[in-house]
Amino acid sequence: MKKATKPRHRLVRTALILLALAGFVFWDNNALETNRVEFISRRLPAAFDGFTIVQLSDLHGKEFGKENEQLLKAVREENPDLIAVTGDLVDEYTEHPLEYAAKIGGALAALAPTYYVTGNHEWAARQAEDICAALESAGVVCLRNETVPIARGDARFLLSGVDDPNAYADQKTPEDVAQELLNTHGENDFRLLLAHRNDRFPLEYYRLGYDLTLTGHAHGGVIRLPFTDGLIDTHQGFFPSYTAGFYTVEGAELFVSRGLGNIFPSLRLFNRPEVVSLTLRCQN
Repeated sequence: MKKATKPRHRLVRTALILLALAGFVFWDNNALETNRVEFISRRLPAAFDGFTIVQLSDLHGKEFGKENEQLLKAVREENPDLIAVTGDLVDEYTEHPLEYAAKIGGALAALAPTYYVTGNHEWAARQAEDICAALESAGVVCLRNETVPIARGDARFLLSGVDDPNAYADQKTPEDVAQELLNTHGENDFRLLLAHRNDRFPLEYYRLGYDLTLTGHAHGGVIRLPFTDGLIDTHQGFFPSYTAGFYTVEGAELFVSRGLGNIFPSLRLFNRPEVVSLTLRCQN
């Protein structure tokens, strides 16, 4: 009798293990994690000490709860002064991308001034211009190779945003944007850059003179393993660099968001969807 039940017991155990693994993978891809970090700078005006930026990246049309209510709740709890969306809001697989952009854009803009830069997937889907129009109509500022001042009282810092390299071949280069900033505003202001591609930072963005650059694109290395920066990058290379958190290249500072969504058909592992809450601090 005992021998007859052993195969059944093994089957039950196997089924329970598989269910537990499936449950973990589902949780790992859908349970939001808020990552609170600080950036300290001598160049930041004292008026901006404590200024909080929520960074959202690489949503890829994903929804956290009905109409993204869980994501919006997580953003609201950080009481941000500014929201930065660093590309790949939608992709080629997003159903009704313009409606999605307008809804999430309007909801975010109602919480705080919201700024967006394009990612590679909006351009790959040939939706970038329409996505920007939908976001702008919802109250989001699309930074298309340009710089805007962010004011608090009489103080300010400068916020630049660059289009993804997938955009038009004759667009302004990041070097053009940085030079225009210097020509128009000089070099005394604290300068923050929004861009999509993390891998462009060690190649070119670090040379542009920004105090801090915020990017996404890497999805945290998709599968995060101990003692690595992730297993695979978004171009299918193994053991990538610059995938999550702070990095420094020749004194220039970068922060990379692990992002929120997935590129079909990939799944995150040990790499939960991330809402970044970045607080700026003035070093006296």
